[in-house]
Amino acid sequence: MKILIVGGNGTIGRKVTAHFKTDHSVIVAGRTKGDVPVDMESSTSIENMFAQTGTVDAIICIAGEAKWATFQTLSEEDYYIGFKSKLMGQVNLTRIGRSYVNPNGSITLTTGILADDPVEKTASAAMVNGAIHSFVKAASLELVNGLRLNAVSAGMVEDAYEKYKDYFPGHNPVSMSKVVNGYVRSVLGRDNGNIIRIYE
Repeated sequence: MKILIVGGNGTIGRKVTAHFKTDHSVIVAGRTKGDVPVDMESSTSIENMFAQTGTVDAIICIAGEAKWATFQTLSEEDYYIGFKSKLMGQVNLTRIGRSYVNPNGSITLTTGILADDPVEKTASAAMVNGAIHSFVKAASLELVNGLRLNAVSAGMVEDAYEKYKDYFPGHNPVSMSKVVNGYVRSVLGRDNGNIIRIYE
Protein backbone atom coordinates (compact mmCIF):
# COMPACT_ATOMS: atom_id res chain seq x y z
CA MET A 1 0.00 0.00 0.00
CA LYS A 2 0.97 3.62 -0.55
CA ILE A 3 0.30 5.49 2.69
CA LEU A 4 0.52 9.23 3.35
CA ILE A 5 1.18 10.09 7.00
CA VAL A 6 0.70 13.75 7.88
CA GLY A 7 2.61 14.44 11.08
CA GLY A 8 4.73 11.32 10.71
CA ASN A 9 7.65 12.81 12.64
CA GLY A 10 5.74 13.58 15.86
CA THR A 11 5.66 11.58 19.09
CA ILE A 12 3.00 9.17 17.86
CA GLY A 13 3.75 9.69 14.18
CA ARG A 14 7.29 8.33 14.41
CA LYS A 15 6.07 4.99 15.79
CA VAL A 16 3.21 4.73 13.29
CA THR A 17 5.52 5.57 10.41
CA ALA A 18 8.12 3.01 11.48
CA HIS A 19 5.46 0.31 11.72
CA PHE A 20 3.93 0.88 8.30
CA LYS A 21 7.30 1.31 6.57
CA THR A 22 8.02 -2.35 7.25
CA ASP A 23 5.54 -3.57 4.64
CA HIS A 24 4.28 -0.48 2.82
CA SER A 25 5.42 2.56 0.87
CA VAL A 26 5.13 5.55 3.22
CA ILE A 27 5.21 9.27 2.44
CA VAL A 28 5.61 11.58 5.42
CA ALA A 29 4.24 15.12 5.27
CA GLY A 30 4.92 17.82 7.82
CA ARG A 31 5.17 21.54 8.39
CA THR A 32 8.94 21.53 8.87
CA LYS A 33 10.09 17.92 8.31
CA GLY A 34 9.08 15.17 5.94
CA ASP A 35 9.09 14.04 2.33
CA VAL A 36 6.59 16.73 1.34
CA PRO A 37 5.66 19.99 3.10
CA VAL A 38 2.16 20.83 4.29
CA ASP A 39 0.55 23.53 6.39
CA MET A 40 -2.65 22.07 7.82
CA GLU A 41 -4.15 25.54 8.20
CA SER A 42 -4.04 26.15 4.43
CA SER A 43 -6.28 24.37 1.93
CA THR A 44 -3.93 25.51 -0.82
CA SER A 45 -1.00 23.85 0.96
CA ILE A 46 -3.00 20.63 1.34
CA GLU A 47 -3.85 20.70 -2.37
CA ASN A 48 -0.19 21.27 -3.24
CA MET A 49 0.80 18.32 -1.08
CA PHE A 50 -1.53 15.99 -2.96
CA ALA A 51 -0.28 17.36 -6.27
CA GLN A 52 3.12 16.03 -5.22
CA THR A 53 2.02 12.71 -3.71
CA GLY A 54 -0.56 11.73 -6.30
CA THR A 55 -3.09 9.07 -5.37
CA VAL A 56 -2.60 6.96 -2.26
CA ASP A 57 -4.28 3.97 -0.65
CA ALA A 58 -4.52 5.49 2.81
CA ILE A 59 -4.14 8.83 4.55
CA ILE A 60 -3.25 9.04 8.22
CA CYS A 61 -3.25 12.40 9.99
CA ILE A 62 -1.47 12.77 13.32
CA ALA A 63 -1.13 16.54 13.19
CA GLY A 64 -2.81 19.64 14.52
CA GLU A 65 -2.61 21.69 17.67
CA ALA A 66 -4.87 23.49 20.12
CA LYS A 67 -4.34 25.99 22.89
CA TRP A 68 -4.07 24.69 26.46
CA ALA A 69 -5.04 27.34 29.03
CA THR A 70 -7.59 27.94 31.76
CA PHE A 71 -11.13 28.62 30.63
CA GLN A 72 -10.95 32.00 32.37
CA THR A 73 -8.02 33.10 30.21
CA LEU A 74 -8.89 31.59 26.82
CA SER A 75 -9.67 34.31 24.28
CA GLU A 76 -11.69 33.96 21.09
CA GLU A 77 -8.42 33.93 19.15
CA ASP A 78 -7.11 31.11 21.36
CA TYR A 79 -10.03 28.92 20.37
CA TYR A 80 -9.34 29.62 16.70
CA ILE A 81 -5.88 28.01 17.03
CA GLY A 82 -7.43 24.58 17.51
CA PHE A 83 -10.28 25.33 15.14
CA LYS A 84 -7.98 26.24 12.24
CA SER A 85 -5.25 23.69 12.91
CA LYS A 86 -6.57 20.46 14.36
CA LEU A 87 -10.26 20.69 13.45
CA MET A 88 -10.47 22.38 10.06
CA GLY A 89 -7.02 21.09 9.14
CA GLN A 90 -8.29 17.51 9.41
CA VAL A 91 -11.67 18.37 7.89
CA ASN A 92 -9.97 19.95 4.87
CA LEU A 93 -7.51 17.07 4.61
CA THR A 94 -10.51 14.73 4.38
CA ARG A 95 -12.49 17.01 2.09
CA ILE A 96 -9.63 17.44 -0.38
CA GLY A 97 -7.90 14.11 0.18
CA ARG A 98 -10.91 11.91 -0.59
CA SER A 99 -10.32 12.62 -4.29
CA TYR A 100 -6.76 11.30 -3.98
CA VAL A 101 -7.53 8.02 -2.21
CA ASN A 102 -7.83 4.92 -4.36
CA PRO A 103 -11.09 2.91 -4.23
CA ASN A 104 -11.54 0.97 -0.96
CA GLY A 105 -8.92 3.12 0.73
CA SER A 106 -9.11 4.89 4.06
CA ILE A 107 -8.59 8.17 5.89
CA THR A 108 -7.65 8.10 9.57
CA LEU A 109 -7.81 11.23 11.72
CA THR A 110 -6.48 11.72 15.24
CA THR A 111 -8.19 13.11 18.33
CA GLY A 112 -7.62 12.12 21.96
CA ILE A 113 -9.07 11.21 25.33
CA LEU A 114 -9.97 14.84 26.08
CA ALA A 115 -13.12 14.45 23.97
CA ASP A 116 -14.46 11.96 26.54
CA ASP A 117 -12.45 12.65 29.68
CA PRO A 118 -11.18 16.24 29.73
CA VAL A 119 -8.83 17.68 32.32
CA GLU A 120 -8.19 21.24 33.42
CA LYS A 121 -7.01 23.76 30.82
CA THR A 122 -8.46 21.77 27.91
CA ALA A 123 -11.74 23.53 27.09
CA SER A 124 -10.45 24.32 23.60
CA ALA A 125 -8.69 21.02 22.92
CA ALA A 126 -11.63 18.95 24.22
CA MET A 127 -14.05 20.94 22.06
CA VAL A 128 -11.97 20.31 18.96
CA ASN A 129 -11.60 16.59 19.61
CA GLY A 130 -15.32 16.18 20.20
CA ALA A 131 -16.12 18.05 17.00
CA ILE A 132 -13.85 15.76 15.00
CA HIS A 133 -15.61 12.72 16.45
CA SER A 134 -18.96 14.06 15.25
CA PHE A 135 -17.50 14.93 11.85
CA VAL A 136 -16.13 11.42 11.36
CA LYS A 137 -19.45 9.80 12.22
CA ALA A 138 -21.40 12.06 9.87
CA ALA A 139 -19.02 12.34 6.91
CA SER A 140 -18.41 8.59 6.81
CA LEU A 141 -22.08 8.09 5.90
CA GLU A 142 -21.60 9.88 2.58
CA LEU A 143 -18.32 8.50 1.29
CA VAL A 144 -18.19 6.67 -2.04
CA ASN A 145 -16.00 4.10 -3.79
CA GLY A 146 -15.53 2.09 -0.62
CA LEU A 147 -13.65 4.90 1.11
CA ARG A 148 -13.58 4.60 4.90
CA LEU A 149 -13.11 7.33 7.52
CA ASN A 150 -12.18 6.77 11.18
CA ALA A 151 -10.48 8.55 14.05
CA VAL A 152 -7.98 7.16 16.53
CA SER A 153 -8.44 8.62 20.02
CA ALA A 154 -5.67 7.76 22.46
CA GLY A 155 -5.07 8.53 26.11
CA MET A 156 -1.80 9.91 27.40
CA VAL A 157 0.81 7.86 25.56
CA GLU A 158 3.92 6.40 27.15
CA ASP A 159 6.31 8.47 25.05
CA ALA A 160 4.70 11.72 26.24
CA TYR A 161 4.27 10.71 29.89
CA GLU A 162 7.07 12.86 31.32
CA LYS A 163 5.85 15.91 29.41
CA TYR A 164 2.17 15.64 30.27
CA LYS A 165 1.91 13.59 33.48
CA ASP A 166 1.19 16.66 35.62
CA TYR A 167 -1.84 17.45 33.44
CA PHE A 168 -3.24 13.92 33.82
CA PRO A 169 -2.97 12.97 37.51
CA GLY A 170 -3.83 9.33 38.07
CA HIS A 171 -4.02 8.47 34.37
CA ASN A 172 -2.21 5.33 33.27
CA PRO A 173 -0.03 5.87 30.20
CA VAL A 174 -1.09 3.94 27.10
CA SER A 175 1.53 1.75 25.46
CA MET A 176 2.76 2.94 22.08
CA SER A 177 2.17 -0.51 20.59
CA LYS A 178 -1.54 -0.29 21.46
CA VAL A 179 -1.75 3.17 19.89
CA VAL A 180 -0.02 1.98 16.72
CA ASN A 181 -2.47 -0.92 16.51
CA GLY A 182 -5.33 1.58 16.51
CA TYR A 183 -4.01 3.01 13.24
CA VAL A 184 -3.40 -0.50 11.87
CA ARG A 185 -7.02 -1.37 12.62
CA SER A 186 -8.26 1.74 10.82
CA VAL A 187 -6.05 1.27 7.75
CA LEU A 188 -6.10 -2.50 7.32
CA GLY A 189 -9.46 -3.36 8.91
CA ARG A 190 -12.99 -2.60 7.76
CA ASP A 191 -14.02 0.02 10.33
CA ASN A 192 -15.87 3.03 8.97
CA GLY A 193 -17.23 5.97 10.93
CA ASN A 194 -15.69 4.64 14.12
CA ILE A 195 -13.82 6.36 16.93
CA ILE A 196 -11.13 3.85 17.84
CA ARG A 197 -10.55 4.58 21.51
CA ILE A 198 -7.32 3.49 23.19
CA TYR A 199 -7.54 4.74 26.75
CA GLU A 200 -6.01 1.87 28.73
